[in-house]
Amino acid sequence: MLSLRYAILAGTAAVSALGPVQAHGQTQAAGTAAGEGSAEIAADASIVVTARKRAETIKDVPAAVTAITGDVLAERGLNSVREAAVLSPGLNINSDGAGRAFVAIRGVGVTLVQSVQPGVGLFVDGIYRPNTAYLNNPLVDVERIEVLRGPQGTLYGKNTLGGAINVITRQPGNDLSVRASASYAGPDNQFIAAGSVSSPLLRDLLSVRIAASHQQQDGFARNTLLKKDGNPLNSDSVNATLRFTPGVAELTVNGYYDWIDSVNIPYSRVSGPQAYSRDLTFNTLNQVKYKYRGVNAKLAVPIDALSSRLTLIGAWDARSATNVESDVDFGPGDFARAKGGDELRTKTVEMRLDSDISSTLSTLVGVFYSREEADGVDATTLFPAFTRLPFAVVRNTINSTRADTYAAFGTVFWKPNSDWEVALGLRYDHENRVANGSIITVLGPLGSTGGALPAARIKSDEWQPKLTVKRNWSSSLMTYASVARGYRGGGFNAPTAPTRTYRGDSAWTYELGAKYAAADGSSGMSGAVFYNDYKDYIGLNSIAPAAGGGLVTVDLNTGNVESYGLELEGFVRPVPAWSIRGGLTLMHARLTDTSAYTQTTGRRLASDRLTFQPDWSANLATDYTIDLGKDQFVLGANLTGKGKRLAATLNQTTPTTLDGYWLVGASATYRAGPIEVSAFASNLFNKGYWESYIERTTLQLAGLPASDLGIMGDARRYGIRIGMKF
Repeated sequence: MLSLRYAILAGTAAVSALGPVQAHGQTQAAGTAAGEGSAEIAADASIVVTARKRAETIKDVPAAVTAITGDVLAERGLNSVREAAVLSPGLNINSDGAGRAFVAIRGVGVTLVQSVQPGVGLFVDGIYRPNTAYLNNPLVDVERIEVLRGPQGTLYGKNTLGGAINVITRQPGNDLSVRASASYAGPDNQFIAAGSVSSPLLRDLLSVRIAASHQQQDGFARNTLLKKDGNPLNSDSVNATLRFTPGVAELTVNGYYDWIDSVNIPYSRVSGPQAYSRDLTFNTLNQVKYKYRGVNAKLAVPIDALSSRLTLIGAWDARSATNVESDVDFGPGDFARAKGGDELRTKTVEMRLDSDISSTLSTLVGVFYSREEADGVDATTLFPAFTRLPFAVVRNTINSTRADTYAAFGTVFWKPNSDWEVALGLRYDHENRVANGSIITVLGPLGSTGGALPAARIKSDEWQPKLTVKRNWSSSLMTYASVARGYRGGGFNAPTAPTRTYRGDSAWTYELGAKYAAADGSSGMSGAVFYNDYKDYIGLNSIAPAAGGGLVTVDLNTGNVESYGLELEGFVRPVPAWSIRGGLTLMHARLTDTSAYTQTTGRRLASDRLTFQPDWSANLATDYTIDLGKDQFVLGANLTGKGKRLAATLNQTTPTTLDGYWLVGASATYRAGPIEVSAFASNLFNKGYWESYIERTTLQLAGLPASDLGIMGDARRYGIRIGMKF
């Protein structure tokens, strides 16, 4: 029998959330230290990043990197990595629930369902997070977000074939720092409050930082069947850092805890992609509760005798989820409900040595180990209105996965002179992944069927090389060329699927780029052209014939993909008070071979396009500062857009296309010393657009009343924000 919960979610995916944001205020001049107010995103030569696990200015990194400072996040009202994706060319992130986030970079590493390993790596303070749901979580006291486009496996490991996102929190020091902010916006009663305190405990030896935030909102969807809000959110977060600096060594210990209470899959039943609706007809609220917690420590010690710096990192992270109750038939007919939960625990250890061999030669070598443990339980009830009767049908599923990954990596940096640099890196990853579990279907008084599942195993050994050549033409202009390979690990399907396991996918990326930054800080530009040769693409999951009859959902290798394109981002100040900045992505990503999909499912695809990947996306923002003596008044506006996209569909003949859109935002900010007050509006013209969309064939194949399913993006929101920093 087809598992209704996953059959209905087969093909679920979502558009990238290029949602509206509030424009920020006056940009400080070049030369400002990273994390201290530099608001330029694209090419400010002063922003320091650790894209190559070394501290370098963004202008000097020979890779497509976007750095978004914490001040920009606060000034634009961006509260998660998913929301901040609007500021990075090539990055698409969206969500169809609090615990579900989908991400791709340049059409590579597409992650559409939680059961598939991420194709874009997420790191927080250098610690790998194996679940993309974190992309929805609140950002608290963040120094910057680094978005690295293209394969990053040489330094960051598996599951970074599309790229990597590195979130870096602020570190405490010798100065007392206090930050606080609060905002309220309607009409969905969005309230956000956040604050942090950083202070020395023993000057030059011990310091501490504590930060917390709270967010709640009603959302814009309405459950007309239950007459309640259809997409509410309530979250609380706290994190802390203890920094110990005895002599030349440095030890930092970080801990965090996030509580999320919201809903998953709040889809409206609609007749087509132009029939926008926020009305839900579920029999339950689809409520879910998440807890994210973890602790990590990093020790950095210089070894003068070797002209080296040794770094040791250890971390433990956990995510627990409770599915209170879900209506998994997606409609007013009460055919199926599900309850359950899961727990994901991750332990990671890394050691690396950064050495200067000579004035022209340096190396970065290291080893890595991770242990992932995932356990889940699901109880799906058919015809829940009859659960008290003797013929109730309940399917109980238990899943357990264990994975160990071992890696060794190294990169050699050669600088024959000040104009040239050649970097050659290689990483070896070995992964062991094992799945166990059981499926038992209770048939009322008739007893039960099923039992333990046969164990499934995946072993992989992968090499990830990268070669980069950089040329400095002047202090303002740099060009580079690179070639790199990345890969993602495979996974498991149900025992009745035609393929019990599916392979990991991989991509070779070829890139040419250039970066320019004016010496006076008045302008900057970076750009890249790229080509991706993407093999064994783990694409849209589907439905296939099941052993013994019926259908089963499968994750599978859809085929091969070719993508190529152009990325641009930059800023300019026509006059000191006026700043303009933006980004543009032009991309052609198409399936070139889908025989693997047809062989597994017996079905065809209606289009060679990748689900929800637009051929273009863009953002543009401007602000103008009026000097009022000691105070300032800043007017800002922003524009974000995305081209047409293919919806999630299993239809074999007629593709469903979602319209492109533009969103407008605006803000007005008054600054007086450490205090600022802002009025803002997002999606100013209340443009309708789809955050996620599933064409009706999925429900038809599941044997349910069919309609298209869609989740609209946020409607117009307007409010006020108060901030303080000293």
